[in-house]
Amino acid sequence: MTARSSSSLPRSAAVAAVVATALAGGLLASSSAASATASASATAETRIHDIQGTTRISPLAGQQVTDVSGIVTGVRTYGSKGFWFQDPQADADAATSEGIFVFTSSAPTVAVGDAVKVSGTVGEYIPGGTSSGNQSLTQISKPTVTVVSSGNALPAPITVSAKSVPSVYALEGDPAAGGSINALPLDPSAYALDYYESLEGTNIRIGSSRVVGATDPHSELWVTVKPDENDNRRGGAVYGSYTSQNTGRLQIQQLAPISQQPFPKANVGDVLSGTTEGPLDFNQFGGYTLTARTLGTVTDRGLERESTRPQRRGELAVATYNVENLDPSDPQAKFDALAAAVVDNLASPDILALEEIQDDNGAKNDGTVSAEETLKKFTAAIAAAGGPSYAWRTVDPVNNKDGGEPGGNIRQVFLFNPERVSFTDRGAGDATTATGVVREKGHAALTLSPGRIDPANAAWENSRKPLAGEFTFRGRTVFVIANHFGSKGGDEGLPSHHQPPVRKSEVKRLEQAQAVNAFVKDILKEQRNADVLVLGDINDFEFSATTKALTADGALYPAVKSLPRSERYSYVFQGNSQVLDQILTSPSIDDFSYDSVHINAEFAEQNSDHDPQVLRFRP
Repeated sequence: MTARSSSSLPRSAAVAAVVATALAGGLLASSSAASATASASATAETRIHDIQGTTRISPLAGQQVTDVSGIVTGVRTYGSKGFWFQDPQADADAATSEGIFVFTSSAPTVAVGDAVKVSGTVGEYIPGGTSSGNQSLTQISKPTVTVVSSGNALPAPITVSAKSVPSVYALEGDPAAGGSINALPLDPSAYALDYYESLEGTNIRIGSSRVVGATDPHSELWVTVKPDENDNRRGGAVYGSYTSQNTGRLQIQQLAPISQQPFPKANVGDVLSGTTEGPLDFNQFGGYTLTARTLGTVTDRGLERESTRPQRRGELAVATYNVENLDPSDPQAKFDALAAAVVDNLASPDILALEEIQDDNGAKNDGTVSAEETLKKFTAAIAAAGGPSYAWRTVDPVNNKDGGEPGGNIRQVFLFNPERVSFTDRGAGDATTATGVVREKGHAALTLSPGRIDPANAAWENSRKPLAGEFTFRGRTVFVIANHFGSKGGDEGLPSHHQPPVRKSEVKRLEQAQAVNAFVKDILKEQRNADVLVLGDINDFEFSATTKALTADGALYPAVKSLPRSERYSYVFQGNSQVLDQILTSPSIDDFSYDSVHINAEFAEQNSDHDPQVLRFRP
């Protein structure tokens, strides 16, 4: 996920040799050849910028350094314990950072403002290990620390702003190095990843910045230092393509433990006002992170949850909602909140495809696969909230064969309002029997309804199988296919050292999309004007290869594309508002209204991490 460039920069063979010596466990160390050609020798005169060098990998990796001087700018006493210190006398090279992290393993005994001399081993630590694809964090480990004096002024922070961050995310990686950018000389004036890397460990600050990722349970949020970058009307930063990475995004954490200083709650569109200042870290979940020593205050901009309009008498309203591992052991408050959303925010759709309905005892791994109790509790909550008395149809999975939490047995479920729409039951589909398509009285029909699509296909191994159902509205048959494609788990993050990052999960989703596309074509072969809706948690973008495979040969249209670009999102990840949930339509459904109903993804308080989608049309 990176901008491509036809230009290339000179490679450093010496540093490339360092990269080639990556060790298991998340550490990199230099080879003797690389050490011999290092631009700075590990002597008593070694400075922090000598350690950091002009690439992502230190030219002194694996070497001992002695009496490296600097001022402590931040102390972390939890998690990865240690401290940052910085040389107040910067060199003239914008590519070399003047700050670095010292890993102490136990709570450090230094304080902010201490002038220290540090001796230890230079290393490259990869948060999440080498398999994560993450960039490495240059650090000094096994340190001996001498405090020279205390109470010193801190090095002036570098201001990170819209003017300083380049608009291009990264240079494409070196094919000879497997697409890695580790050995490429940093160009902080041209590429955002290079700019942030040139500040690794440095004391930085940002001014008032828009929140683009709400406070999460791990006490972190995302801001952008670029006020106008892909801004939508609700304050988010829309992720519109693989080459548009919203380069102004930064993750914000705080140095103080939460037990000592509560972290503020913020929603998308709020403003982190004032000055936020601290060392720039790189961590496993999100990459470059401002670890705030001084944290701004949140200015609430009053973001409200959306509600869609009710369907009109002749309109069929079909929705999809990922309810995030719902099971009877969840508090009644979660059921009530989700139910209120169905009634008040989704206007009680006629058909509602649910994803992540768990079995009757949740993640308890005892062989239970029925979700009857889960669905009774949820539909009762909807009725209590003033909604219809929904009926449901589903197919129970084989125990632990559909992914998700072990023992949870998540599946898709159709809820439908029997006062508005009827379900055509055909046979008793089970987890391993495929439904098919036949012609009946000149029209397409399913052999099993509800039924699963091609469940023996390897594409669905350890993944949710699509649920197909046949509905009737005002005398017209509507085929609905509920999906929950494979997750993005295992993909490399945007700030990977591979550019573009490796997205290995796409392989399975592509196969899944091809299977669903083939099934839709089977329906359209039997009835060219059949109304077919494919919907659910597709776990991929509207511009992805997955979506292209779903829509191949004109079988389907991604209805989210009917919205303005600024409205195309159902999920917020690392400050990027993006599409994961979709509804796709067959060619006969060419006049519809579509709504991505923003009630969860932008908020610190969530009932699910997904926003539901609603489509209305006249069959």
